[in-house]
Amino acid sequence: MAALINFVFFIVGALLQLLIWAIIINALLSWLVAFDVINLRNRFVYNVARFLDAVTRPVMRPFQKFIPTLGGVDISPIIVILVLQGIAMYLLPPLQGFLLASLG
Repeated sequence: MAALINFVFFIVGALLQLLIWAIIINALLSWLVAFDVINLRNRFVYNVARFLDAVTRPVMRPFQKFIPTLGGVDISPIIVILVLQGIAMYLLPPLQGFLLASLG
């Protein structure tokens, strides 16, 4: 049972890290599009941008509602990344330890 708990927490941690990378890549991609370095008329770029937006939007939207932009710059990705890192570093390990201890 301990191996299953460890595996589940490994998967959750890996998914959090993938989400963090998706947020970073989405922010960089939006800057590249905004500065006309790349163009959304390129089918591959468009599909990547749509995929990243679909993955990150559910996490980003609640933060974007109450975090104002600073000088036209959206800082919500930074806040979301800090929150996700905090969850991965400070909430998951104690929860994993608690579950392992309680199950024997």
